[in-house]
Amino acid sequence: MKIIIDDKIPYIRGAFEDVAEVVYIAGSKTTPEIATDADAIVTRTRTICNEKLLAGSSVKFIATATIGYDHIDTDYCEANGIQWTNAPGCNSKSVEQYIASTIMVLAERKGWNLSNKTIGIVGVGNVGSKVAHICEIFGMKVLLNDPPRKRAEGSDKFVSLETIQNKADIITLHVPLNINGEDATYHLGNESFLNALKNKPVLINSCRGEVTETNAVKSALKSGQISAFVCDCWENEPDLDLELLSLTEIATPHIAGYSKDGKTTGTLMCVQAISKYFGLGLENWQPTGVEEPNEPVFELDGSGLTEQQILSKAILHTYNIWNDDADFRSNVANFEQLRGDYPTRREFPAFTIIANNIDNHTQIKLKELGFSVK
Repeated sequence: MKIIIDDKIPYIRGAFEDVAEVVYIAGSKTTPEIATDADAIVTRTRTICNEKLLAGSSVKFIATATIGYDHIDTDYCEANGIQWTNAPGCNSKSVEQYIASTIMVLAERKGWNLSNKTIGIVGVGNVGSKVAHICEIFGMKVLLNDPPRKRAEGSDKFVSLETIQNKADIITLHVPLNINGEDATYHLGNESFLNALKNKPVLINSCRGEVTETNAVKSALKSGQISAFVCDCWENEPDLDLELLSLTEIATPHIAGYSKDGKTTGTLMCVQAISKYFGLGLENWQPTGVEEPNEPVFELDGSGLTEQQILSKAILHTYNIWNDDADFRSNVANFEQLRGDYPTRREFPAFTIIANNIDNHTQIKLKELGFSVK
């Protein structure tokens, strides 16, 4: 059999070589000619898996090493007997880390006491649930909006979008991109949505670029209707709006989910799915060579620090989002290269804190974030 693999998917080389012909190629260069005699494709969001690519091919299975799957024409695949799978939740803790770093650097810059702040989380799936958990650890008031879950669960823990518009100091978006239907999210952050905001909140988009409407966000920033915009996902990327970039408080090149841990999990889920479908016997395969962080064990002295400052120091030791912001602004034209060559970032469980002068209550919170604490 023949498997086409996006050459930017990490840790996957060697997984299939004993059982298949493997072709590694840039996702954007996966053409109908290359796919015509393939049995499976392992991809990311840059390969559009639709009729144009797949018609007349022998492709039977598509695995994307990403949470999102709007680059796969699922209707076409299902109508033509092509199985597909995504990697739900694979990088959810990576996005959790991204939001944690964002909140802490903004708190430092703006002088926030997080216990006085309300965050509205729109979309409470794998990612949104983890973001809610860390914000509760920070002592923030958390408002949850997820209409599909509200309908399915009937829970009173979910609030309306209007409640979030009225009460939130920070709004973070974690929804899939749905173009149509009752739960459409395309341009959810449009002029109407932004004009209804009461507290001039910070708006964060780390889900899909098309969930926020570029011109509406620019107008809201210029008028002060939102106090700041944090953007990881952009409309029309990699050809993003440079004026919006200039107005954005924190800007990154779609890397919120790019921790090595998240990539490892996404790769593993793809290999296991293809192995199961074709009966390849690779279900126990494990990625190797995952890079270690620069300083996996570090001392943290809490003398004279508040609990928020201690949590902030721990989080920013693992990942300081200002570094990605600076790299991006100095290399905007290299959007894809910045993503493809993204440096090692490991999640909280890869780190051990040697705690000095940190009370038990705060140590428990560090452990709840995922750190090992000694």
